[in-house]
Amino acid sequence: KLSTIGGELRPGIVHRIDKGTSGLLVVAKNDNAHVFLSKQFAEHTIKRAYEVLVYGRIKPSSGQISSMIGRSKFNRKKMSINTSRGKDAVTNYKTIEFFSGKKIPDISFLECRLETGRTHQIRVHLSSHGNPIIGDQIYGKQNKFIRDIDPKFKELLDVFKRQALHAKSIGFIHPTTKKEVYFECEKPKDFENLLKIIKKLKF
Repeated sequence: KLSTIGGELRPGIVHRIDKGTSGLLVVAKNDNAHVFLSKQFAEHTIKRAYEVLVYGRIKPSSGQISSMIGRSKFNRKKMSINTSRGKDAVTNYKTIEFFSGKKIPDISFLECRLETGRTHQIRVHLSSHGNPIIGDQIYGKQNKFIRDIDPKFKELLDVFKRQALHAKSIGFIHPTTKKEVYFECEKPKDFENLLKIIKKLKF
């Protein structure tokens, strides 16, 4: 049995991750747990880390992206930097590894940690920073990055039909024990395979 707060379509679901994003999702077993966990999300005390592959060398190599994010004026299905009607959004990032070579475009492997949890936050922030996520069909802007690349990499991109974004860890106060708990999740095979090919082709 799960919490009924999310209704029949989303039983127990406390928060969302974007369609196409892999990784961890918190599910509440009962209504009390749901309320307790939701409060932590609302107060931005949940500790969340993501792994992501983006085009380009991100500068600086570690830092913070802070801006207002809201619905796009031109496409209601998209989010955008919106100073008039947006909400504060803060993403901290650091470069884990940088890849460059004749057969691939410049690519950065990042870890991102959220201080807020706006819809599509990491995707919008990185795209607006000039480093769109590999495979992102909505915020991609990747055409300028993939000219003159190795056919193997182009073939891999054609198969990788989602954003290279993985919710790798989450920490929160447990609703019953009131102690902090922490969970990690390994990258799925398609993400690992993409990373492996990039490492092979970087020379």
